[in-house]
Amino acid sequence: MNPERTLSREVYLGLGSNIGDRYRHLRDAIRALEAKGLMVEAVSSAWETEPVGEILDQPDFLNAAIRVRSDLEPEELLDLLKAVESELGRETGLPRHSPRVIDVDLLLMGNLEYESERLKLPHRETTSRRFVLAPLLELDPELTLPGGTRLAEAMAVLEAEGGQDVRPAGPVSESR
Repeated sequence: MNPERTLSREVYLGLGSNIGDRYRHLRDAIRALEAKGLMVEAVSSAWETEPVGEILDQPDFLNAAIRVRSDLEPEELLDLLKAVESELGRETGLPRHSPRVIDVDLLLMGNLEYESERLKLPHRETTSRRFVLAPLLELDPELTLPGGTRLAEAMAVLEAEGGQDVRPAGPVSESR
């Protein structure tokens, strides 16, 4: 790929890990995504978050968000993300919301609204999970979903409701 080429679509990805060296797993995912041709423009801080979903008795997660550029279509990008998860040791076939070495979620692709059997954009949980919103808003406090929903407003609603503990955990850096 020509490094001078500008990739056309702005994409936001969510990263999470709660097994082993969580910081390293986040860094490894970012490097793997770059190696597969995504242009990483920005990386949020890491956020320590309590588990949510179907399995709550597990270690806390480190979550982060990254903004990348890509020319891939949604299904192609999803395949790339699943390949990175697999290469980094994510097990498949486990119950939903199980502990995991790495999770890479496709959250937003510009203003694209898309739905298939495998994928919905924007991601279904974008406005209902503080661990998604906190790093996204760090990258862009004015971020808005297609259709006009401001993510800052969604975060304010969740904060007022309480729960979903989310704490800043520092940079996703090599110094950890």
